[in-house]
Amino acid sequence: MSAYDDLMAFQRETSALGEIAGRLGWDQETVMPRGAAPQRAEEMAAIEAVLHARRSDPRVAEWLDAADPQDAVGQAQLREIRRSYERTVKVPADLATAIARVTSAAQGTWAQARADEDVAAFLPALSEVVALKREEGAALAQGGDIYDAMVEDYEPYTTGSQIAEIFDHMRPRLVALRAAVLDKPASAELTGRFDELVQMGLSQKLAVTFGYDLNTGRIDKAVHPFSSGSGQDVRITTRTTEIDPFNCFYSTIHEVGHAAYEQGIDPAYALSPLGRGVSMGVHESQSRIYENQLGRSRSFTGWLFGQMKDAFGDFGIADEDAFYATVNGVHNGYIRTEADEVQYNLHIMLRFDLERALMAGDLQVGDLETAWNDRFKADFGYAVDKPSNGCLQDVHWSVGLFGYFPTYSLGNVYAGCLYQALRTAVPDLDTQLANGDTSGATTWLRENVQQHGGFYTPRETIQRASGIEPGPDPLLGYLEQKFGALFDL
Repeated sequence: MSAYDDLMAFQRETSALGEIAGRLGWDQETVMPRGAAPQRAEEMAAIEAVLHARRSDPRVAEWLDAADPQDAVGQAQLREIRRSYERTVKVPADLATAIARVTSAAQGTWAQARADEDVAAFLPALSEVVALKREEGAALAQGGDIYDAMVEDYEPYTTGSQIAEIFDHMRPRLVALRAAVLDKPASAELTGRFDELVQMGLSQKLAVTFGYDLNTGRIDKAVHPFSSGSGQDVRITTRTTEIDPFNCFYSTIHEVGHAAYEQGIDPAYALSPLGRGVSMGVHESQSRIYENQLGRSRSFTGWLFGQMKDAFGDFGIADEDAFYATVNGVHNGYIRTEADEVQYNLHIMLRFDLERALMAGDLQVGDLETAWNDRFKADFGYAVDKPSNGCLQDVHWSVGLFGYFPTYSLGNVYAGCLYQALRTAVPDLDTQLANGDTSGATTWLRENVQQHGGFYTPRETIQRASGIEPGPDPLLGYLEQKFGALFDL
């Protein structure tokens, strides 16, 4: 075998072990008994130690030096393996193991603190996570910006300052649009109760409608919906509440966007660096375009209205137009995952600034709750009422995902670019969606984005698919046009 063949065989085994680690995480979020948390932390630490040893194995460097693939796929594989190897060897093995152990335990601590509305109970665990992640960031940055090193894990070739520039461009127009919309009469809201078993049945139908392959996937419930896995095992979760079926339906559609990306990647890339989504920003572009531009469109909500009437009977919304307005209602609220399209990115900008300050040492963990509450009051105009609606609402920091939050808004930006191109490529899109047919859109996304996996860099992926340099203006134009029409601005 050639050096390249040896390297790829080794990489395949490493990727398979990484999938097993991911399955442990899925289990922890869905069906693991609460009392198993301490043992699960040890299990996660043990497998992370094995993965770190493989990812930093000196033979990888030797194979990288000797390998000389002549095709573009092989060269892209080397690009990604080299990037991962060079990052991994900068982090001491005992630090990587400690992070895996501490974050696994901190997740359980966060969940209990959130249920108890007790920030103080979570702060010691969060302090430990932040200290370890700052140590990791310093090792990766080697004198550079720690937060940039964190972002690189989720959105390669992007820096915190580049993200800040995008957000600075977006914020004034979003704030102006939010103010204009909230100055208008609010749309009607859903009332009544919606059987949770019926919600899950319709949720599964929606998943299939958006192209989710249940032969290689499954739908479970979790406190915080997520997608997990790749290739032939891609799982999603959703959540239900009796008074808000939209939470279930749109969480499902969102996670199907992630899962469809993983299921749509060229099978030849399976268990290799190219066999996963290229970045969380590109990943989020798929989930957001599925959920918002497609799932919340006037055409698709007309179809969904009929599905909900069939499932629940009369639920108090008069017609398809009123239902469209209800689905796209803009209301004051605290929860990022429940935020409307107008306000969602403002929630992300808050988290981006706070976590960037935490990594820089400009904000101490003990001051986080006050900083969050002050910033939320300044941005949204009303006070946080309880910790689960404030700094305890998201799981991300407990599991060490610093640098992850901005990729949600980058995904929205990318989705805006893709949707602009999709409208041109599929001229009868609205007619298809009105019939509950998403195949024109999902096929275009699979062919132009999803199948490539990690072959191109994130910005290359979006630029090739959309035909333009990625930027926020298409998203902002879409939002202003959509909500301008909805609220007669």
